[in-house]
Amino acid sequence: MDGQQTVAEFVERHDLEVPPEFRLLDLVSEVGELGKDANESTGYGTSPVDLDIADDEIGDALFALFALADSLEIDAEEALEEALEKYEKRLDTSDTPGSGA
Repeated sequence: MDGQQTVAEFVERHDLEVPPEFRLLDLVSEVGELGKDANESTGYGTSPVDLDIADDEIGDALFALFALADSLEIDAEEALEEALEKYEKRLDTSDTPGSGA
């Protein structure tokens, strides 16, 4: 079973359905917690080698992302494949995966 399906079943089993806009806010909050861990563990960037992010915080962000994708009826695996193809094309033409925009 894939991560998105696991999250969807968890959400349904625990009656945690909410509109996508709330899922997006939850995702932003969880990514913010990753930033907070990064800031605190590195002394706000003064010691980048000390970067420490808790596994469960990555898990929280993934949960939020999968829940958002599911609420928008987007297949996260397909979206990832599309993104990888896009990055491959960019690397082929410009040596960077970034959009430059």
